[in-house]
Amino acid sequence: MSAFEWNKIIASVLTAMIVAMVAGILASELVRPRPLEKPVFLPAGAEQVAAAPAEQPAGAKLAKVCVVCHTFTKGGPNKIGPNLWEITEEGIAEVPNYQFSAALQADKGTKWDPERLNQWLYSPQSFAKGTKMTFAGFPKAQDRADVIAYLDTLK
Repeated sequence: MSAFEWNKIIASVLTAMIVAMVAGILASELVRPRPLEKPVFLPAGAEQVAAAPAEQPAGAKLAKVCVVCHTFTKGGPNKIGPNLWEITEEGIAEVPNYQFSAALQADKGTKWDPERLNQWLYSPQSFAKGTKMTFAGFPKAQDRADVIAYLDTLK
């Protein structure tokens, strides 16, 4: 084959690739699928699914990193860390049946207020040097505010 024939073949392949790429871009712009609000078809015997739960607040999403060590339910057990139900109503180091570190015992009798929680969530080690908590903290102020607002709802 001559060089001219090879050029035609390569140009044809490149043109086909460009047409396919442009068609894909146009198709993704024209068709935007939306999730269904309710099931279209429910097989016989299947239970009616409750409406989708409301979107979780940002603080609840952020607090998911805490569930490794903490529980958030009323009367929930202590894990590696104490149960955080009503923590905004509790005093520091006063969750029943939990052995706090000496670093937090020093603040016993002081209430958790938003400012103290903000300091704690920013850097637990800076708030109470020597604490058992190894969490690095939330560096963003908005994240800390969201978590504090979420903890305040646990009543």
